[in-house]
Amino acid sequence: MKNTFAAISKILLIGGLSLSMPFALALTGCEKKDAAHGSDDGHDHGSEGAGAGGSAGKDAEAAPSNRVDIPASVRQNLGITFARVESRSVAQTLRVPGRFEFLPTARREYRTPLSGRVEVLVSQYQSVEPGTPLYRVDAAAWRDLHEQITANQARVDSMGPLREAHRRHEQSLADKVLLWQERLKQLEDLRAAGGGSAAQFTEARATLNATQAELADVMEKEAELQAQQKQAEAELRSLKSRRDSLERGSNCGSGHGDLEAGGGFVVCAVAPGVVEAIGITPGGLAEENGQIVTVVQPDQIRFRARGLQSDLGRLRNGLEARIAPPQGGSVPLEDAMNGELRIGLSADPDERTVDLVVIPEALAPWARAGVSAHLEVTLAGGTEELAIPQSAVVRDGARAIIFRRDPANPDKVIRIEADLGLSDGRWVVIASGVKEGDEIVLGGNFQLMLATSGSAEKAGHFHSDGTFHEGSH
Repeated sequence: MKNTFAAISKILLIGGLSLSMPFALALTGCEKKDAAHGSDDGHDHGSEGAGAGGSAGKDAEAAPSNRVDIPASVRQNLGITFARVESRSVAQTLRVPGRFEFLPTARREYRTPLSGRVEVLVSQYQSVEPGTPLYRVDAAAWRDLHEQITANQARVDSMGPLREAHRRHEQSLADKVLLWQERLKQLEDLRAAGGGSAAQFTEARATLNATQAELADVMEKEAELQAQQKQAEAELRSLKSRRDSLERGSNCGSGHGDLEAGGGFVVCAVAPGVVEAIGITPGGLAEENGQIVTVVQPDQIRFRARGLQSDLGRLRNGLEARIAPPQGGSVPLEDAMNGELRIGLSADPDERTVDLVVIPEALAPWARAGVSAHLEVTLAGGTEELAIPQSAVVRDGARAIIFRRDPANPDKVIRIEADLGLSDGRWVVIASGVKEGDEIVLGGNFQLMLATSGSAEKAGHFHSDGTFHEGSH
């Protein structure tokens, strides 16, 4: 029992637990029971009510002696986590550190096409969808544009009736010219026959000439009106095209750019994302083409690592790659991402490095731009072997120890002396004692080793407060 107390003390110190009075009383109770049953009787808590003949005690003695109870409360107190045994090419895996970064297409800047006072309609880190209003610009140029469109539309509209009146007047004069031409011909025929009056002929000739001159003036004026109408229509089309272009650029659809509807020019999001930055204070004045809002798509990321140029002979585009989370954090090692390797187009001659880029096939929840991780590239010619994380192995003297979760009882672990092979610094080949998919203790394995150190042949259990006791329940 003294050895057990020393082991428990180590566990409590390492786990950050305090040796409280209730625990001391519980320990004293265990010592009293040891004295009553004898120090070597293999007692187990809760088995006093077993049937005649001590069948429960016999079962405990017959059970595998390298198992340790770890119920849910103990796993929580000791921070016990698990990693699965995987098939990996440990000998032919190249691992390099790197970080996530945004794709060039992930970020979109929204600039104002008109100068004016800006009212921002979103906040930083707000999620937006296509069509979400981002900001409104109270621009004098936008108002002038509408006024010019209105004025030119009125001008074009007025040209139609004016030209129609001119055409009617022109037709009237043309008819009058024909009439006087006929009259003049009659007078000429009459004079040829020896009759008629010279004064009548002269008057008819003068009237015809005057009518023809007036018709020519009207026709010239009609040509001018036609040219003015074409010019007004062209200006109106240009103004409307400018307005339509601005409204299309606003990405808001019809209505948002209208003065009566919004009181200004509104710009909306063209793609989903999150507002990364706002480049102006609310109500501030912006110049034309000034940057107002930046929206980023967080899922548009890639992983960039820096490999050594000396490894270029072993690397090629299309190799299988894996992005593993940082070791020692709260992210499970299994929560990795796969993708294909792409080697950078150029290398750094000073650092003797080359960029290695991978776009994950599917993003894990922990992937963020700027997050550091490790890129694991499976080189050609490697063979897969069963492997476990290197940190799952603890040393008990000269022996390498792992704790395998009992497949038949998830509340127990089995202490195993590990049969290890090659290691790449993070994963190590294990030759026996496990199969693919088995769970190995990753976090809390050091506490388990302390509790079972020097007593691997003695079964035991943890109390809910994290303390260990020899013997099974």
